[in-house]
Amino acid sequence: MKFFKEHTLSEIASIIDCKFLGDANFPVLGMNEIHVVEPGDIVFVDHPKYYDKALQSAATIVIINKEVDCPEGKALLISDDPFRDFNKLTKHFKPFTASNSSISATAVIGKSSIIQPNCFIGHNVTIGENCIIHANVTIYDNTVIGNNVVIQSGTILGADAFYYKKRPEGFDQLLSGGRVIIEDNVGLGALCTIDKGVTGDTTIGEGTKIDNQVHVGHDTIIGKKCLIAAQTGIAGCVVIEDEVTLWGQVGTTSGITIGAKSVILGQTGVTKSVEGNKTYFGTPIEESREKLKQLANIKKIPDIIEKLKS
Repeated sequence: MKFFKEHTLSEIASIIDCKFLGDANFPVLGMNEIHVVEPGDIVFVDHPKYYDKALQSAATIVIINKEVDCPEGKALLISDDPFRDFNKLTKHFKPFTASNSSISATAVIGKSSIIQPNCFIGHNVTIGENCIIHANVTIYDNTVIGNNVVIQSGTILGADAFYYKKRPEGFDQLLSGGRVIIEDNVGLGALCTIDKGVTGDTTIGEGTKIDNQVHVGHDTIIGKKCLIAAQTGIAGCVVIEDEVTLWGQVGTTSGITIGAKSVILGQTGVTKSVEGNKTYFGTPIEESREKLKQLANIKKIPDIIEKLKS
């Protein structure tokens, strides 16, 4: 998430009321999660296991819960609760604004696009030309939709990420300040849910077609001309490259990459990153030919046992 203007380190420290290490005028351009940070971004870390990863990342401002040596070219914000203070910044720069109309006055809807009854279109949503948004679709704030997009009834774009920190009294949610981006010629089935990024974008690439009841987690990037069948669940921070096919009831873990032109057969659990141009099956995932050989051999076990007994 990039800020509308450049801020200084001291300004950010005053928002979250914490000590800082570095030049008071050190430039701050935005905030992001560790996997998508760029120079000028803030990232947070609250566990010693991840200190080095955060300090050595591309982020140049780190909210951290221990005073450490400040790396050259970076600045630190010393917080007793980085998770809480990251949320404070999200609230400050991307506050929730209630709507009192079905289609926000700030939404931009392109020529010849059709919005069917009972849809909700949030603040600063952009919808391109020649789109069809069927009844009862909900499009949260800041979503960007390209041209020639079709969205079937009941789909929700831009819900919050499923991202929590466990505390003694319960779970705290990491607030979502990102967006959903739907590129040109995408088709979304009925009752799909696509979560916005925590600080970045969840993106569905040009020409991709998604069946009914598919879930896409926060900050996931789906490439161009992919096919995703019904009841598939895609976790957060997944990269699905171009022309991938996911058949029904596929599920993925977070933070993996599925290579271009892969085919993932139905009910497969994608437990790790996989290369492109191959077909996969099973849980844990393997190339389909190998997995099917294993299943065929398992069927032979009773016969082998009987032969051993004789």
